Amino acid sequence: MNQAPPSVWRNPIHFLAFGLGSGASPWAPGTAGTLAAIPLFLLLQPLSLVGYAAVLLLSFVVGIYLCGKTSTDMGVHDHGGIVWDEFVGYWITMFAAPPGWLWIVIGFVLFRVFDILKPWPISWADKQVAGGLGIMLDDVLAGLMALAVLQLLVVFL
Repeated sequence: MNQAPPSVWRNPIHFLAFGLGSGASPWAPGTAGTLAAIPLFLLLQPLSLVGYAAVLLLSFVVGIYLCGKTSTDMGVHDHGGIVWDEFVGYWITMFAAPPGWLWIVIGFVLFRVFDILKPWPISWADKQVAGGLGIMLDDVLAGLMALAVLQLLVVFL
């Protein structure tokens, strides 16, 4: 079971790294974090592709710091409750996705499948890259793979 430290509620860096507290869920914090990313996605969705891409890049760069600092402070590499990487991975999945709840759900499922199964190169990044970049990179790769599949579905459905 996930044990969130009390600092999640006191330290704004930890609070963000724990996905606005969603990573404190005692069960499936990665899934809870991805669910918590959906309302924020709905706010991002109206942006132009350039604006959305800029938010993704900024979220990734900030995430390297947030996740790395929280991980170091906790003394645990990639604590299960650190879910900012899930936020960014899901938002990557949803880049240029068509509007509608069907696509939001498909994107959610695709991202979670790639994030949980970690096919190569996701598994390689998860094991070989350390620090905040390592925490972020496997979810970015999962998001890119889920994005590719989602866009193929858009074309062929």
